[in-house]
Amino acid sequence: MPRRRRGEEGSIMYTVYILKNNITGRHYIGSTDNIDRRLAEHNRGQTRSTRYGKNNWVLIYTEQYGNELIAKRREQKIKSFKGGDAFKRLVRD
Repeated sequence: MPRRRRGEEGSIMYTVYILKNNITGRHYIGSTDNIDRRLAEHNRGQTRSTRYGKNNWVLIYTEQYGNELIAKRREQKIKSFKGGDAFKRLVRD
């Protein structure tokens, strides 16, 4: 597994992601520079807000950014419309 994803010019790529718990149906929104590592942490129960659903988190949506600040802003934007129509369009199967 790569430690970090790199863009075309070798810059680090940041991923905004949405996870879904297959048991509870709950969603989690986050951002990271290493999606593989982060998903494993969620499923091992190493993240406070997802620890009770460990081993059941599935990656359902991602967006890539070349800048951490932009990725964090997008993460906050998605969190702001969680549960609304805009969020439902993102996670639609």
